[in-house]
Amino acid sequence: MTGGGAEMALPDDVHCTRRSPATAVCLAVFGHFFAFTAAEASEPLWVGQFDGAAGGVPAGWKVEHLNPKFPPTAYRQRLWDGVAAVEARAEKSMALLSRPLSVDLEKTPILCWRWRIEAPVASADLNTKAGDDYAARVYLTFSVPPEALGFATPSKLALARSIWGPSVPDAAINYVWDNRHPPGTLKANAYTERAQMLVVDSGAAKAGRWVTQRRNVREDFRRAFGDLPGKPNGLAIASDTDNTGETALAGFADFHFVADGAACRF
Repeated sequence: MTGGGAEMALPDDVHCTRRSPATAVCLAVFGHFFAFTAAEASEPLWVGQFDGAAGGVPAGWKVEHLNPKFPPTAYRQRLWDGVAAVEARAEKSMALLSRPLSVDLEKTPILCWRWRIEAPVASADLNTKAGDDYAARVYLTFSVPPEALGFATPSKLALARSIWGPSVPDAAINYVWDNRHPPGTLKANAYTERAQMLVVDSGAAKAGRWVTQRRNVREDFRRAFGDLPGKPNGLAIASDTDNTGETALAGFADFHFVADGAACRF
């Protein structure tokens, strides 16, 4: 159906336009059409459903061990209080569990997931490199057109990738479960301003149980990077304690994108 009095594609013997009488046939046709498009728009885009009985790393995901000086965080699928999840166990360790991502944030800007921790990292401090550890974090990476990065940024990214590998993103948002800063806190990562840390849970009050989260990624990216054009290209989860030398245990489950205003599917 198009604007004005244009007709919807229908059988040859049925013609309904916006100017046509409100016949029972037309009402039924338009009702079916709008019901279909509403249902289609409300379908979630699942990007992280796990198998609680499978163990090991979920299909389509991989462990990225970024620094060989420290052991990798251990990941496995498990059923945890009735939730099919990925468990992350960090012992003076760091590694991401990542997968590629393609999502249209104009259609489905809302990222939903649930996570849990046993305790926050007590000595963490997101303001410093020595304290850059989190019991749980959800890491979204974005590609940015080279012409939008400015003059110096490509050189800085090239240097970082020569040290840390090609996984260094053009831009990234880290949703973190912090130990002290209030939810809503947004700060550049202590190592690079290309990664912005956004606190969505904090402290131990919710530890030991599943907590649901719902974030408008489109709005969060705008808050973190202004008008920079960015397209999501990766999703990762992590529990890391390489800087503080502590231990952490976290769980992650049910990652999906939905339309603005649509309900999360838990």
